[in-house]
Amino acid sequence: MDGELRGRLADMIAKATDGAVDPAEVMAGQARLADLGVTSLAYLRLIDSVEAEFGVELDPSALDSLDELVDYVRLHG
Repeated sequence: MDGELRGRLADMIAKATDGAVDPAEVMAGQARLADLGVTSLAYLRLIDSVEAEFGVELDPSALDSLDELVDYVRLHG
């Protein structure tokens, strides 16, 4: 389940950045999303899409890394 969720969220991150960040790049390591080049506008898009997709109210502090985002959605979704 977490592998599928990680993949879905990595795809959502890539979409939020208009393809500037590749899903494989997000999944590859423990890098912070900001270090991968996720901009503030992309963060806003990501928050909107995650909230709509999973029905959670996303805490922006949960967006530091893919792993943190996965844990947050799993616990609150």
